Amino acid sequence: MSISSTSLSKRNAIRLIAAGALWTGAAALLGACTEAKPQFASIDITGADYAKDFQLTDHNGQPRSIKDFQGKVVVMFFGYTQCPDVCPTSMAELAEIKKMLGTDGDKLQGLFVTLDPERDTQAVLKAYMGNFDPTFLALRPELDQLPQLGKDFKTFYKKVEGKTPGSYTLDHSAGSYIYDPQGRVRLYSRYGSGATLLAGDIRLLLKGN
Repeated sequence: MSISSTSLSKRNAIRLIAAGALWTGAAALLGACTEAKPQFASIDITGADYAKDFQLTDHNGQPRSIKDFQGKVVVMFFGYTQCPDVCPTSMAELAEIKKMLGTDGDKLQGLFVTLDPERDTQAVLKAYMGNFDPTFLALRPELDQLPQLGKDFKTFYKKVEGKTPGSYTLDHSAGSYIYDPQGRVRLYSRYGSGATLLAGDIRLLLKGN
């Protein structure tokens, strides 16, 4: 009777040890997988079914889509040239990030999409981009394209009338969409995240993460 009990205890002990080993191995594998996943500062929207592509004309009159920028990380911001603070701050920050990237700076493409095509002509947009970086491009949708564009990119905008017909302002979303070098939308960066964090995310995408 005691021999049987002893054997049973040994078998139970062996089972516990084996189960513990399996659990330890699984935990190690899980930990390895967790560590391998890139830690982006921006919101990871990899696989999103929106903000995938666009067909817009740039400030030089050339048709553009995301396919034109293969091999580069694309940062796309929606705004308007008469914006008093958020838009110029965001574009200046992007120009700063390009400098922070050093030799990889030429692998960053800044895109500014106007939500105010009534006032933002191609000439106005070209001059505006010149204030930040000559390689950045402004994209100008037609007025009747804006509603669908806003839906496709989940971008909010609303005209706020001013004292005169041409003095209106726009309330609008202030984040940026970020695409990897393969043209896939990957991240959404909220306004005010800071140049250092965004530069870090861009470096990760350039490394193939």
